[in-house]
Amino acid sequence: METTVRWTGNGGMSFIAETGSGHAVIMDGAPEGGGKNLGPRPMEMVLLGTGGCTAYDVVLILQRGKQDVRGCDVKLTAQRAETEPKVFTKIHFHFTVRGRNLKEATVERAVKLSHEKYCSASIMLAKTASMTHSFEIIDDLTLPSAHEQQG
Repeated sequence: METTVRWTGNGGMSFIAETGSGHAVIMDGAPEGGGKNLGPRPMEMVLLGTGGCTAYDVVLILQRGKQDVRGCDVKLTAQRAETEPKVFTKIHFHFTVRGRNLKEATVERAVKLSHEKYCSASIMLAKTASMTHSFEIIDDLTLPSAHEQQG
């Protein structure tokens, strides 16, 4: 895995990050720090990546468990240290999982497995931040189940 981060040199603090898989994203600093607010802050990208990593795990674990999962959102709320280095000190993950007949214990297990075994990003961040998790399940009855669609 590799990525390249290049300063745009436009008189501000904007950077273009290019991934080895061929995607690009603009990152920028806050105006008070010399940025022009053209993209997310680098530390916001760390949270975004962590959220993507854990949501991916939760969905995959539920799918492999033959659960009828229809959606998964995770909101990360973080606090950072007040002095340099301003590492994350607290991160709360709140999952909203949508599906049909999802069991609370099954969703709880998927979240726990992600954070204790599979999500490399959250496991790394747990070295400096206390992690908490919560979830809610929304029963999605708007579409027929996979079994009903086949019939």
